[in-house]
Amino acid sequence: MKRSAPLSHKIFAATLWFAAVGAPLSPTPANAEDIGNPALPGGTTTWPKPDGRNAFTHYSANMTFEKRLDFKLGEALFQRLWISAPTRTKAADGLGPLFNSRACNGCHIRNGRGHPVDEDDDQAGATSMLLRLSIPPQTIDQLRDHLDGKLASIPDPVYGGQFQDFSVPGIKAEGRVNVSYSDINVALANGETITLRNPTYQMSDLAYGPLHPDVMISPRVAPPMIGLGLLEAIPDTTLVAASDPQDADGDGISGRINHVWDIAKNDLAIGRFGWKAGMPSLDQQNQNAFQFDIGLSTPLYPHASGDCSTAQTNCLTAPDGNDPEFDDLEAHSVMTDLVLYYTRNIAPPARRNINDANILAGEAIFADIGCASCHTPRYQLPEQPNLAEQSGQVIWPYSDLLLHDMGDGLADHRPEAQASGSEWRTPPLWGLGRAQEIDPRARFLHDGRARTILEAILWHGGEAHAARDAVTKLPPSKRSQLLAFLKSL
Repeated sequence: MKRSAPLSHKIFAATLWFAAVGAPLSPTPANAEDIGNPALPGGTTTWPKPDGRNAFTHYSANMTFEKRLDFKLGEALFQRLWISAPTRTKAADGLGPLFNSRACNGCHIRNGRGHPVDEDDDQAGATSMLLRLSIPPQTIDQLRDHLDGKLASIPDPVYGGQFQDFSVPGIKAEGRVNVSYSDINVALANGETITLRNPTYQMSDLAYGPLHPDVMISPRVAPPMIGLGLLEAIPDTTLVAASDPQDADGDGISGRINHVWDIAKNDLAIGRFGWKAGMPSLDQQNQNAFQFDIGLSTPLYPHASGDCSTAQTNCLTAPDGNDPEFDDLEAHSVMTDLVLYYTRNIAPPARRNINDANILAGEAIFADIGCASCHTPRYQLPEQPNLAEQSGQVIWPYSDLLLHDMGDGLADHRPEAQASGSEWRTPPLWGLGRAQEIDPRARFLHDGRARTILEAILWHGGEAHAARDAVTKLPPSKRSQLLAFLKSL
């Protein structure tokens, strides 16, 4: 028999909510503990106060007082500016030699989403966007490991798996990222035309020679950090049950699971993090970012030279911060465990004005035109004693965490594990309406090409083309209601 959430959690959440907004948004049904409250997308983890630009910076609201220190320590490490080795500050050196950012929050600004390099940006604009690189398998061993799942992708032989546009003194950065845009016009039902930006990416000032002739690139902006521990707590069985790779129900939606290599388990596992669901756990996602974004060695990625390739000899022989005092690593397990606790417990903010008539109408349109077929609104999480804050929560992330073919318009033509070049994981929508409140530069979709939520919708293709077409045919009043609902999330 399912146990209900502890009464203290319910009282605590209700007290916080009442203090923040003055009263519940609507009468609480008798079975509220089963259906949850959509105003509290993270259940009792939800942070209730409207904190503007800081809305994504708070700990789970049901966290015990004793655990808040761990959260704050993890936050300090997330914000730490790493420096190049060697220094007397052994606990903070080891940056690079090649890197994209000196700190986690250099990309995840106030834990929000990133922004792309624009045509008139200087190089500092690249710090919340990066380019993933890979090539087709070149040898039998690479092909075997790729098919077995041990290699999600094959790195460029010179520039590695990620293009690093910054470096420590004495080492050349790999180059610069440039983007240009062409316009695509989309007609809406009322005669209005929306102009979409179609990006083209180039890498210039290449410091280590040419890229592989078959290199594939995938631009990625930093995703928001809220609710990640709640997403991790969704059972694998739930994702398997939701997947429909052969579209057996004939609805045109064929969500697939990306099976990826779990380094800690030395086995395949279900991917759920990253734009293509390329990471099986939040811990591996964090440590992968330490290694490739900042150039730090970690328990799962112990290479002190980060993403340096064998062709970058000066990079490989540069001083590093590996130290016997810290398990011969730069970011050792105590650090990565604290960052894991922090990233698991960044609370989703409470929604606002959910009983507004336009928002309710927009929610109905969202369901009617099929958006909820991929953006699954709600989950009941199981009781999990080892995840105290996430255990038993009812959450509203609006994602199935599955891969969907989004058509040629959004395709990066770069496979990742079992994800094809046109497949993307359904991104959670919670916090969507706060994105540009937290950072006005924030943009939407995997590469930030969309300046508005409507532009992001109009880029949908493939399995989502019917829903996209339905939006273009909506009268202006109903389209405004749909957008009001999305901005309320």
